[in-house]
Amino acid sequence: MLVDFNTLPDESRVWIYQANRSFSEEEIEEIQSRLEEFIENWTVHGSDLQSGYCIKYKRFIVIGLNQNINSASGCSIDASVHFIQQLEKDFNVDLLDKMNVSYKQGEFVAYKTLTDFRQMAKDKAVSKNTIVFNNLVNTIAEFKENWEVPASESWHSRFLK
Repeated sequence: MLVDFNTLPDESRVWIYQANRSFSEEEIEEIQSRLEEFIENWTVHGSDLQSGYCIKYKRFIVIGLNQNINSASGCSIDASVHFIQQLEKDFNVDLLDKMNVSYKQGEFVAYKTLTDFRQMAKDKAVSKNTIVFNNLVNTIAEFKENWEVPASESWHSRFLK
């Protein structure tokens, strides 16, 4: 059951998929259409999952699930991963590689491999004040408070001296 992402309770579970490039406006329209269709039909053991989504910075797909009504099971999580894998194929984009880092450079979002980000930290090209995206957050409350934060307040801090 598709609902507005912004109406989901703070304890709702979130999954964040970061793209290795920005989506075009046309791609965003198509992805939104597919997300709506997927979520509208997303179930757990035949029961609807109350879910919503948002796309941030033309680069992040965020799916939220109200677990107060129904929690996702292995099969429903598998279905969502298969859906994301299909988006990867259809749009020639990487959404599942967790070994990459996105961060802000002014108003732009940059994307680097973890190795490159680590080197940038050594070279002082990024600092503890660099805004990073912590895609490890688990709930909407964490997403609101701890997703877009200075590197010093995220797991990224381990690379900064």
